[in-house]
Amino acid sequence: MAQATTNWKCCGLTMWQQVLLGLIGGIIAGFLLEESAAGLAILGTIFIKLIKMVVAPLIFFALIAGITSLTEAHHFKGMALKGTAAYLVTALLAVCMGLGLGALFQPGLNVPPPPGDPSAAAAAPPPHLVDFLMGLIPGNIVHAMADDMYLQIVVFAIFTGIVMNNIRGKTDLVKELNQQLAHIIFKMIEWIVRLAPIAVFGFMAAMVGTTGIEVITSLTELVVLVIAACALQYLAFGLLIFLFAKLSPMPFYRKIFSTQVMAFSTSSSKATLTTAMRNLQDKMGVSQSGSNFMMPLGACINMDGTAIYLGICAMFFAQMYGIELEVADYFTLMLTCTLGSIGAAGVPSGSIIFMGMVLASVGIPMEGIGILLGVDRILDMFRTTVNITGDSAITLIIDRSEGQLDETLYYADIEGD
Repeated sequence: MAQATTNWKCCGLTMWQQVLLGLIGGIIAGFLLEESAAGLAILGTIFIKLIKMVVAPLIFFALIAGITSLTEAHHFKGMALKGTAAYLVTALLAVCMGLGLGALFQPGLNVPPPPGDPSAAAAAPPPHLVDFLMGLIPGNIVHAMADDMYLQIVVFAIFTGIVMNNIRGKTDLVKELNQQLAHIIFKMIEWIVRLAPIAVFGFMAAMVGTTGIEVITSLTELVVLVIAACALQYLAFGLLIFLFAKLSPMPFYRKIFSTQVMAFSTSSSKATLTTAMRNLQDKMGVSQSGSNFMMPLGACINMDGTAIYLGICAMFFAQMYGIELEVADYFTLMLTCTLGSIGAAGVPSGSIIFMGMVLASVGIPMEGIGILLGVDRILDMFRTTVNITGDSAITLIIDRSEGQLDETLYYADIEGD
């Protein structure tokens, strides 16, 4: 399946430069318009709705295309097992980093709890692993696609691709149809992503105009700690590339910049997915089959930035309410934060939905979540950047391990990097 290779330009600016210009323009507009800028958020909302409109079929068709393009069964098995294991391990390590840094620096120690009765929040048991696994199986795939149940879509797509490979020769027509449908979806997203600079302008103007910087100063330690943890995880990806792919991480960091600008600006892994896939294939030499399989999978189960955020916030609220956590509580948080990061939708502020589950699992009151809303959008920009960088790094490593990476292209200087 051919990917679009156009480096979209407008007025001589590449897409990432347009997005960056929209980001700066939105900040300026927010300061100038203040509360009046709130209405500009509709520009970003429309963009995200358009992305959500096509992301379910994108994941479905891209995964099937990736699986059916793997000519040998052992290639798929190796890529699937290694990729899933790598995603889970990095998520667990990210949670441990968040919990560890939160325990070390104690960002919530001197923060007064919000008014209200914290005893009103009842503790909920951690999610049972069997229930979680059962929830991966769609009872109705149409319902799963309509409700954006991405993990269920992934399971059904992988199952479909495996069956098609098993009866290879009898499904050539279906395979070709799937390739054509996937190409249509990629072209639709290519057109939608051209609206990203306008969407970023609206998002940033509304955020700056309505919140300003006051909300950040009240939670400075938490904000700084989350950003620092994201930076450490960001550097860790380079170390993984060096250790496991035996490659210099510098070309990766240079060539992924445009992907990171898109992720930072939109705060959506799904909105950045096609940009990341295109960069991996056209600039880093990742195979089409590897990119088509690993990136949609990673966008659904690999949220390292979110895992860090959930871990630090759990420690933040425990310290804010003066709750002493036992060893068993830390293991529970490791489980719930990992599952929460996997389940978090790759759309703005998706982690807030799972924050209540994480806190309730160890009896931490949930009333304090509201104080995060003012800074969540800003922190979402950083953790989404880490999410998509992690997806890309693991995809690169797995593709290299399968002997499919074009190392010459990886080290080549590409115009527009």
